Amino acid sequence: MPVSLSARDPLRSVPVRPPHCPRRGCLRPPTPEWVPSGFVTTHDTDATTGTGTVRLTVVENSPDVTLDAYADLLDAELRVVRAHEGEPVPAADRLDELGDGLVVLGGHVSAYDDARAPWLPALRETLVAAATQGVPTLGICLGAQLLAVAGGGQVAVAAPPGREVGATRVFWRAEADTDPVLAPLATGDDPVRCVTSMHGDAIVELPDGAVWLASSNMYPYQAFRLGSALGVQFHPEASRAGFAAWCDRYDDVDTAAVLAGFDEHAPALLDGGRWLAESFVTAVRVSRRRVPA
Repeated sequence: MPVSLSARDPLRSVPVRPPHCPRRGCLRPPTPEWVPSGFVTTHDTDATTGTGTVRLTVVENSPDVTLDAYADLLDAELRVVRAHEGEPVPAADRLDELGDGLVVLGGHVSAYDDARAPWLPALRETLVAAATQGVPTLGICLGAQLLAVAGGGQVAVAAPPGREVGATRVFWRAEADTDPVLAPLATGDDPVRCVTSMHGDAIVELPDGAVWLASSNMYPYQAFRLGSALGVQFHPEASRAGFAAWCDRYDDVDTAAVLAGFDEHAPALLDGGRWLAESFVTAVRVSRRRVPA
């Protein structure tokens, strides 16, 4: 059965000003361009298996919601598809063109906003195809919401509790202890306790078969897994500068107060993001080794 919002613990809201959520708003390039991240300097397609180089396709849904810190922290060669500029998202029936894995970033549209973001139907199809066909996938914020909707779950647009913003206490469920990506964050003597949040929409029902992995005081579905895809409602990729720019965008966010909270927890927030990036790339490598030659 789907996991619904009614199953959550009572909500505790975060003090922000009254919600007001302004939002702004395909032919494939003949040859995908793979750009090394900060940790990778060369790439030879024929030698990928031998060298351990990982190739990831990244879908960008808004120009100011980028890989940010993950441009350097993902130990991989990255092909960025700027869907908001009209670049085509990878087709669901051509998953081999993704490389070794898929990352879908956040954005300033809802998971249902097909009129303003006409690439979303194709992206939802690709997400569910990747999740069900063994492609390691990471959906961040909007990316997680798209994954939930693609799998049959639901998202509330401008969810009633209001915007969740800033350093957010995360509560790992027992299932996270064995998740191939989140286990290093959820276990050990010093598990990750705070994550960076910035969202007004929220997942309110998980797809059938999804594994619920984490919650917060304000929203229940901070992380979940659907097949080979991990969705996280928070922003592990966010740097302080990138996060500050998002805060300035919204009228209902007290930027100074939120950044003070970010700064208080900055080492833990940034370490947690780095650990998730490293763990995801490791999971991609493990998955690739399991694929028959």
